Amino acid sequence: MMFEHADGNPVLELDDEQSWRLLEGTKHGRLVVSVAGEPDIFPVNYVTSERKVYLRTAPGNKLAQLTINSTVLFEADGILSDEAWSVVLRAKARVLSNSADLAAVEELGLKSWVPTLKDFYVEIDPVSVSGRHFQLGEQPEL
Repeated sequence: MMFEHADGNPVLELDDEQSWRLLEGTKHGRLVVSVAGEPDIFPVNYVTSERKVYLRTAPGNKLAQLTINSTVLFEADGILSDEAWSVVLRAKARVLSNSADLAAVEELGLKSWVPTLKDFYVEIDPVSVSGRHFQLGEQPEL
């Protein structure tokens, strides 16, 4: 078991340290953006560094939407046979443009999953972090 649950409770609220440990060990998540009240969600691969998330993208809806409204959600999760977890970041996103930022993020070795050009790096800077760990099992009987 990844985490110890107190009193047999199948849901454990994670602290920031536990949540970041999970984010750092995972490389896929979802970015949620919203423009004019319309949410959109994108699967992404990412890396973490100094409690920030970095991803690459190409021109298109994702890039345009986070440029219009920098307030985003980022979610990553994991599911095993007997346990699962989910971490959500409420965050601000920005497209990296200065050479020092770009050089630093290129050192992280973030590669695109699919063979397409993704020339833009995005930094996700959390405002808050929430995470939960779940012990999976059957619903209890009354």
